[in-house]
Amino acid sequence: MARNAEKAMTALARFRQAQLEEGKVKERRPFLASECNELPKAEKWRRQIIGEISKKVAQIQNAGLGEFRIRDLNDEINKLLREKGHWEFRIKELGGPDYARIGPKMLDHEGKEVPGNRGYKYFGAAKDLPGVRELFEKEPLPPPRKTRAELMKDIDAEYYGYRDEEDGILEPLEQEYEKKLLAEAVEKWKMEREARLARGEEEEEEEVNIYAVNDDESDEEGGKEKEGEEGQQKFIAHVPVPSQQEIEEALVRRKKMELLQKYASETLMAQSEEAKTLLGL
Repeated sequence: MARNAEKAMTALARFRQAQLEEGKVKERRPFLASECNELPKAEKWRRQIIGEISKKVAQIQNAGLGEFRIRDLNDEINKLLREKGHWEFRIKELGGPDYARIGPKMLDHEGKEVPGNRGYKYFGAAKDLPGVRELFEKEPLPPPRKTRAELMKDIDAEYYGYRDEEDGILEPLEQEYEKKLLAEAVEKWKMEREARLARGEEEEEEEVNIYAVNDDESDEEGGKEKEGEEGQQKFIAHVPVPSQQEIEEALVRRKKMELLQKYASETLMAQSEEAKTLLGL
């Protein structure tokens, strides 16, 4: 076995030596983009990375690969995307175009960025993996708040309670409760009155109606009585009350004075006052 391995190694060494001589050796991509100092080579490595990303994106669309293989492919695609960004930055440093700004964004936007994991994207079947699907579910939007104008449309007299008595239920209940309170107040007053009389206290005199006038007093004062309907009290005027005609004359005089003050000059006013004085008005 060792002899065959040695022979294979010898043949491989000879084949590699022949390829080097012919110039057909495949050059490897530098590990760091900063190690490349030639713009054409940097463009070449960028195109190579884009080709690898396209192959892996096509592979990850197959949901039958299994969860672990899909996760590995998604990690490799994100790694290649970061490496492509490094090469684009290096191309810009070497005087080439700014692909980060003018380049196609299709490969970058095929995956959705998960909130909280800035830069990491999910492609193809990786979006339906357990634990990932929940990250893309959007929360339902809250119901829109009504504006003040919309709220005011529903406000009417019933909102302020002006129509509560129109239902035919509240008013009878209020009347019944009012009678009950009145009966309780009268009963309480009677009990307090009986208690005062039992203690020997004199009952307070009822308030005298100062507006009521007896027939004798009205005759003595010579005032003018106001007769009403049967059962009503009679009142007398203790002060002179102007008649309707006197009130109208006073209003006319007041209106004349307002018009004179508004339109008449001071000279005309003085002449008017002098004429009144001479006439004795």
